[in-house]
Amino acid sequence: MFIVILTYTAPLEEIDRHLEAHNAWLEENYTAGHFLASGRQDPRTGGLVLARAADREELGRILALDPFGIAEVATHSVIDWRPSRASAEAQWLLQP
Repeated sequence: MFIVILTYTAPLEEIDRHLEAHNAWLEENYTAGHFLASGRQDPRTGGLVLARAADREELGRILALDPFGIAEVATHSVIDWRPSRASAEAQWLLQP
């Protein structure tokens, strides 16, 4: 499992010009089973995605198609995360 941190590198007006395409990319990856959760940071300086992929290389290919990255209005940082504990409600996180 991976945590992807998106950091905006352009003004929000520029981010908003690419938001529809970015949201379509998110939806495509939810449908494919790659993304589990996503959302904006508050304050609005970027976002987070909880993702799953076979490995970092596969995730890299997925992230390379993000319209925010293509337009160079955001960067992606990736944290490889292996949860070892979870609340009763979040036990699904411990599944491989």
